[in-house]
Amino acid sequence: MLKHYENIIIITPILSDDQAKETAKEYENYIIQKKGKIIHQEHWGLKKLAYPIQKKQSGCYHLLEFLLESDWVSNLELKLRQDERILRFLTVKLNKYGIEYAEIRRKKLLKKNEEL
Repeated sequence: MLKHYENIIIITPILSDDQAKETAKEYENYIIQKKGKIIHQEHWGLKKLAYPIQKKQSGCYHLLEFLLESDWVSNLELKLRQDERILRFLTVKLNKYGIEYAEIRRKKLLKKNEEL
């Protein structure tokens, strides 16, 4: 059964913005390959880190919201851990309140983009 997850990846700032997006795209493709479904994604770009990670002061953030079988999540995390382009990541299983909040957030973001 597919479960709802949210994953934030911090990609090394050494890569260009396009390379960071390609890195995130690899993980999207992995999720799709494992019969998962991408619900939403956002590329937040380069942000200053609260504390240095691997002697880096900034990182490129990418958010993925997806559905995937729980068996494959540990494999995804292993893949993220082994990738030297990834500084940090956090995967969270969303409960009904988290899913509801994510939907509200997406609607606000969509409304904001329409106003621009």
